Amino acid sequence: IDFMKKTVNAYFLQGLRNQLVALLKEKGITDEKVLEAIRAIPRHYFLDSAFSKIAYEDRAFPIDADQTISQPYTVAFQSQLLKIKKGDKVLEIGTGSMYQTAILAALGAKVYTIERQKLLFEKTTAFKNVFGDEFPDVYFSFGDGFEGLPEFAPFDKIIITAAAPKVPEKLWEQLKVKGIMVIPLDESENAQRMLRLTKKKDGLAKRESFEQFSFVPMLQGKSQS
Repeated sequence: IDFMKKTVNAYFLQGLRNQLVALLKEKGITDEKVLEAIRAIPRHYFLDSAFSKIAYEDRAFPIDADQTISQPYTVAFQSQLLKIKKGDKVLEIGTGSMYQTAILAALGAKVYTIERQKLLFEKTTAFKNVFGDEFPDVYFSFGDGFEGLPEFAPFDKIIITAAAPKVPEKLWEQLKVKGIMVIPLDESENAQRMLRLTKKKDGLAKRESFEQFSFVPMLQGKSQS
């Protein structure tokens, strides 16, 4: 009976993920690899159990340390802009719930991710326990996202999952020539413009501007609480 319940529950949750993928297609997500990653990764693993029944709604939810897990559309949109190729070395600024981390790994990226909140960083062991065998190329760091990880640079792609006041110079330096940075840049107090910046040979950026989103702010330093 327990096995049957688990099987029925698994099919039910897969059905919810299928519905979410259909919704993301309607909203304009066209990258099939991104959609398959969304379909494959169980978002409810990254949320408090109280949210498990609504985990596949296309909206953000609160997590610890006054942070949020981004809505699936935002995760899919940023992932699509990155144009991930298998084996790409990706720096993620803001590990947060680890859902975006898992999507990047599912796309075949080698992920280096930084979290400034000690409470959230300490939860990364759960990711390793659940996904460690499937995604061995994920490296978690506790640190200041503005500093990046120069010891592992250069990176093919950089994704910033918080509202940045400007393009962090140190992160730009850690991006390869022809590399891509996806960053939500502050336009106002409550909205950010999503940008895709491609690094040219002269070190300048080819800038592409997309729609507005709302993120928690990108802060300097580390938080021990």
